[in-house]
Amino acid sequence: MPKTPVRPALSPRLLAAGLAAVLALGGAALPATASAAPPPRTAAATPHALTGVASLAADRLALADKVAAAKYGTSAPIDDPARERQVLDDVARRAAALGLDPAWAQAVFRDQMEANKQVQRGLYARWDAHPEERPAERPDLAKEVRPALDRITAALLDALRASAPARTSPACTPLLTSAALRAAHTHGFDTLHAGALARALPSVCA
Repeated sequence: MPKTPVRPALSPRLLAAGLAAVLALGGAALPATASAAPPPRTAAATPHALTGVASLAADRLALADKVAAAKYGTSAPIDDPARERQVLDDVARRAAALGLDPAWAQAVFRDQMEANKQVQRGLYARWDAHPEERPAERPDLAKEVRPALDRITAALLDALRASAPARTSPACTPLLTSAALRAAHTHGFDTLHAGALARALPSVCA
């Protein structure tokens, strides 16, 4: 019986380094980086299948700025285990309804939440050091941020289901890395957000 190919895990450190390199060059290196060592192209593994996953992860991560602005200077903690459990339980229910493995879907979204908190901590440190950069307004988490996160959750689960052939391909890691590089460039992410995007994606191919 032929052995199942072993896919290399998506390394947050390597992806963050790649994203940072692209950003440092103003995006000029993006095409070369994304295509320097192209994986085999098959109908089951095209970069388009994972583009939506990376883009939605970046969309979700961009909302971390609003979450941080809403909490900064208040008693609301960055880590909120009760709220995180509610989100993960909801993800498991939605994943099961879509025919996805609930435990795997929870792992993907746990990475999303850890990435979000990574941005929050980075912004807190930045605002502590540079008070002039602190947000002037405090977004409403319940009315503004959480509904947007819920829409992204539904869309991301759909994207994960649609990308199943690519996710199970040996080419998943390089394709997802390429998609993440483009998503970071499109969103104009700085080093903090680029590193967090790398943290958001390691379970997709695993």
